[in-house]
Amino acid sequence: MRLVLPRLYVILDATLLKNSPHACAQELAAAGVRLLQYRDKSASARDLLKTSRELVTSLKGYGSSLLVNDRPDIAWLAGAAGVHVGQEDLDPGQARAVVGEEMWIGASTHNLEQFREAAASCADYVAIGPIFPTTSKANPDPVVGLELIRRLRPLTEKPIVAIGGITLERAAAVIAAGADSVAVIGDVLRAKRPGEQARRYLETLGAANQAAAV
Repeated sequence: MRLVLPRLYVILDATLLKNSPHACAQELAAAGVRLLQYRDKSASARDLLKTSRELVTSLKGYGSSLLVNDRPDIAWLAGAAGVHVGQEDLDPGQARAVVGEEMWIGASTHNLEQFREAAASCADYVAIGPIFPTTSKANPDPVVGLELIRRLRPLTEKPIVAIGGITLERAAAVIAAGADSVAVIGDVLRAKRPGEQARRYLETLGAANQAAAV
């Protein structure tokens, strides 16, 4: 059965959080965000597991799912919905050997070749980016633009997640280009009220959803 992802996918990057991961996740889940990823590349394994377990527990009451960045072992131990791996992490097949068949695996890609490889793997969804210039990574990959999404859409039935430099004003165009979901980091986490910003995204993406169905 094809995985259906929510249109909005918020990445909780520990370096951008204004308060605790728990508080931010609850604010976003209360606003209607149903898919989140926790990313903390500097945390120890012990601390990452502790925070991930707390997030999984707190999000259950909202019906929201958590994925863990990079670490399939932590995702499995925390009882998360899945893991998201990058080009320098375990590949999707190796991650699957750790988390089993039930958990989601997402894979980051940055060009056509990487996308084809991930789409042919056991990954449940494939992320592509950065779509626009981004400041959420110290050394971002080259910008790929909306045109690449249009080229990639016919290549797979798996969900495509667009990431990198996505703003409220750009979100609808990303969906129109063929992405199933937009992964947002800075434009939500840096907002004065992240929950309110998330609601704006949900409204915008809901309208984009209706337009795509016409």
